[in-house]
Amino acid sequence: MIYETKNRNETFELGKKLSEDASPGDIYCLSGDLGAGKTAFAQGFAEGLGVKEDVTSPTFTILCVYEGGRLPFYHFDVYRFEDSFELEDIGGDEYLYGDGVCLIEWPEKIKDHLPENIKNVVITKDITKGGDFRRIETDF
Repeated sequence: MIYETKNRNETFELGKKLSEDASPGDIYCLSGDLGAGKTAFAQGFAEGLGVKEDVTSPTFTILCVYEGGRLPFYHFDVYRFEDSFELEDIGGDEYLYGDGVCLIEWPEKIKDHLPENIKNVVITKDITKGGDFRRIETDF
């Protein structure tokens, strides 16, 4: 599916809507350049799961775990990984194959550790349509 959002709030709301069908064990891979809107999408996604805590990009912590919603929510940002084996160092398999929902920013960094049944979300900007315009493509 292809979605178009015109501002941060619409990107947030789309993330919220798409998380409503999330099931235990689902892995969502969120790709996009810096500033593409991944954090807004992730915040909406978390709200759709019922997470009440503030959700920020886990750029420096790598992984944030939220357990207060409908399902546990595991939010990864692996941008700073040098190689995919760093996922093992943080116990990533416990989360990837757990009972919660994973949302992974920069999944291309760990693609060889991901199972086949991932759900991809790609966010791109198109400044010719406005500074806040986003094209969001999913394969689910």
